[in-house]
Amino acid sequence: MFWLDYTVQSFPNGDFIVEGEWPGEVMGVNKDGTKKDHWLYKPGDVFVVDGSGRLKKSDHLSTLMMKYEQSKVDKAVD
Repeated sequence: MFWLDYTVQSFPNGDFIVEGEWPGEVMGVNKDGTKKDHWLYKPGDVFVVDGSGRLKKSDHLSTLMMKYEQSKVDKAVD
């Protein structure tokens, strides 16, 4: 799926937001306020940036944190 005609706004603290033509468009809300059956992301989604700059959807935040902590241990052993 290609998402076109969206604006990415970045902020000085590193945050960013993807904005559509109306509030909530990228989060599964139709122009009339009803729910769509597809979305770019939704509240609670967690993404990790890989080495090529791709945002990859991840597990629940607690699982993500455990994987991150394990990766630090693995790097220390190498």
